[in-house]
Amino acid sequence: MRVSMHEFKSRLAQYVGKAQDGETIELTSHKRIVARVIGVPGFSADGGAIDLVAAGVATWGGGKPTGASIRLRPIGKPVSALVLEDR
Repeated sequence: MRVSMHEFKSRLAQYVGKAQDGETIELTSHKRIVARVIGVPGFSADGGAIDLVAAGVATWGGGKPTGASIRLRPIGKPVSALVLEDR
């Protein structure tokens, strides 16, 4: 099914439901396909990551997730300082 970006945004829940039911949604911009939305087979909102692993969409080695290997340099004030200022 082809749907314009504007139409998709205005009826997001409806089209995501169709994708979850197995239908492929092709998003168009100026009549050209720019993306495809497909549902995750067997996914339910209650199971979260467990359903993704069970469906074979994701894998998990059983350990805790590790952080990114790069460090980001803070810019400006930390959020905690901004919260204290707003109080």
